[in-house]
Amino acid sequence: MSDDLGLFADDAGEPPRRGRREAREQRAQLRRRKRRGSVTALAGLLALLLVGGGVVYGAMQVLQIGSYEDYEGAGTGEVVVEVSAGDTVSAIAQSLSKADVVASSTAFTKAAQDNKQINSIQPGFYLMKSKMSGASAVSHILSPEAKTGRIEVRGGQRLEDQLSPDGGKTPGILTKLAEATCTGDENLCTTPEQMHAAAGTVDLASLGVPDWAIEGASKAEPERRLEGLIMPGIYDVKPGEPPEEVLRQVVTKSAALLEAAGLPQAADGTGRTPYELLTIASLVQSEGIKGDFAKVSRVIYNRTTDPQMRLQFDSTINYPLDKPTLLTKSEDRQRPGPYNSYQNYGLPPTPISTVSEAAVVAAEKPAEGTWVYFVKCYPDGTSCFATTMAEHDRYIAEAQQRGAF
Repeated sequence: MSDDLGLFADDAGEPPRRGRREAREQRAQLRRRKRRGSVTALAGLLALLLVGGGVVYGAMQVLQIGSYEDYEGAGTGEVVVEVSAGDTVSAIAQSLSKADVVASSTAFTKAAQDNKQINSIQPGFYLMKSKMSGASAVSHILSPEAKTGRIEVRGGQRLEDQLSPDGGKTPGILTKLAEATCTGDENLCTTPEQMHAAAGTVDLASLGVPDWAIEGASKAEPERRLEGLIMPGIYDVKPGEPPEEVLRQVVTKSAALLEAAGLPQAADGTGRTPYELLTIASLVQSEGIKGDFAKVSRVIYNRTTDPQMRLQFDSTINYPLDKPTLLTKSEDRQRPGPYNSYQNYGLPPTPISTVSEAAVVAAEKPAEGTWVYFVKCYPDGTSCFATTMAEHDRYIAEAQQRGAF
C-alpha cells in the first residue's frame, strides 16, 4: 500500500523526500547567487562612484574650479596681444594666458566679471606686460594707452607727407603706417623710409593690388604707385610687422572695400577704365564737399570729353608739390609735369588721394548738367557751378565778398 502510495504521489508531481531535499538546495543556491549579484552590483556602483569622483576632482584641478593661479603686480616688459573680431572675454583671457600676460585665464575672467566696460574691447592689437595680475591686466587693457598699431585713413588723404602752413609736415599715410608699427621698443619699428621703399618696389600683385589697377599703377612714379588704392577706414597694424606685410594687409583690405564700393563693375558704361574711374573719384574727393560730388564729377566729364578744354584743377598742380591747399601760384601752374592739368589734356596719370565710397559713386554716376566751371563760393565749402565764363566770374566775385576764400 505504501509503495503504491509512493508511486502515486511521485506520479502526481509530489517529490519524494530525496527530491524535496534537492529542490531546497537548488532554491538556497539561487538565493546565494542573488545575494552575490547584489553585492557585486553594489561594489561596482561604489567603485564607479569612487572613480567618477576622482574624475570630477581631477577635472576640477584641471579647470581650476575653486582656485586659480594669479600673478602679483603690474608686470614688466612688453607683450603684444591681438583681439580678433568676435572674441569673447573668455577668448581674450585665453590669449592673455597663452602669452603669459596673466598666470591663468581664470585670473582675468574673475577680475573682469564685475566690470561692464570689458565688453567694449575692440578688435586690434594691445600692448600689455608680462606676468600681470588679473586685475592689472583688466585695468590696463581698458586704458587708452594699451591700444597700439591703429591708424585712421580719411577721404582725401595722400600717401606722402604734406607741407603744413607753419612750415612743418603733416604725416601722410605711409608715414602713419610706419609709426603704427612702433611701441616703446624701437627695435620693433619700421621707419618711414622703409615703408616708402616697400611701397615703391614690392610687386604690386603680391601687395594685393586688384588686377584691374595693376597696369595703371605700374606706370606711376614709385612713390605714387599705391595712391588711391588705400581706402578710408580703420587699420590695425601689428607692431614689429615687416613693411611689405603691413602694406599687404592694408591694400588687401582696401581692395575689398573698393569692390564693395562698386569697382571694377562701376566703370561699365562710363567710357572709362576702372583705374580712370578711381582717378576721377580722387579728383571729386579733393575738389568738393560730399554734397557737390556728383556735380564736380559732371564738370570733370564735360571738360575731359571736350577736345578743346583742359581740366585745370588746382588740386592736380599741388599734388606733386605735397601741398594740401587748393590755392596755387602762377609759377607752379607754369611748372611742366604729368600732373599739370593746366598744360595737359585729360586726366592725371594716377589718383591724387584716397577716395570714399561716395566719391566712387559720384564718378560712376555724375549729375546731369552742362557745367564746366565751379568755385567754392560759401564758407562751408559749397561750390557754385557755371556753364559760361561770365557766370563763373560772377560767382568768384560773390565768393570773395562772402569770404569763402
